[in-house]
Amino acid sequence: MTPKNWSPTLPKVKSKADLVYEQLRGAIADGNLRPGQRVNMDELARAFEVSKIPVREAVKRLESEGLLVSRVHSGVTVAEVDLTEMRGVFLARETIEGLVARLAAENADAELLSNLEGVQLEMSTALGTGDLGTLPELNSRFHGLLAEATGYRILTELTEQLLLTVRRYRVVAPMDDLNWRSVLSEHETIITAMREGDVRATAAAAMAHTSSQARHEITEQAPGKEG
Repeated sequence: MTPKNWSPTLPKVKSKADLVYEQLRGAIADGNLRPGQRVNMDELARAFEVSKIPVREAVKRLESEGLLVSRVHSGVTVAEVDLTEMRGVFLARETIEGLVARLAAENADAELLSNLEGVQLEMSTALGTGDLGTLPELNSRFHGLLAEATGYRILTELTEQLLLTVRRYRVVAPMDDLNWRSVLSEHETIITAMREGDVRATAAAAMAHTSSQARHEITEQAPGKEG
């Protein structure tokens, strides 16, 4: 059998290690596993009803992503997120979000706008009912839609990784109602510029959104900040 005879697509079958990885990554993103918390691999193997091998593989993968840390005497723990790291994250986000928004605006169609507006509606409803716990995931979905619209996998992956770090930080420095209202307003500015076909304004709105959140989260909302 030669390469020209191969099927262009292969069935996507998730291994046990993949499933454990996804569960652990989701728990870290949602704050169910908090920064600094120890991860017991024996307990995980029993909880997932798998051997230690897929758990070990998942943990190694999460270590390579900087989400878990393994030390000789303290075992495996969830990585901490500090202000220095967050400053770097927001600097990277501002540049990447501007690029993502510009490319998304160039490719924007009715479906993308409808999907973005749908997420906005869900976020507004959650905010109105005080369900702040669902907002981080919805916010990630909003930015994920923009990243996917660029057509570049690397931008989708970078966006996802940066947003995950932000979500982890918000576990120890939660956003309040007022800040989430700012997020919704800033999202709406992005959508409006995109709807009007103004590529530059869309990119500028996305960068301004990230800059605004950086000022709030690493200056005003910093853990341990007095005042």
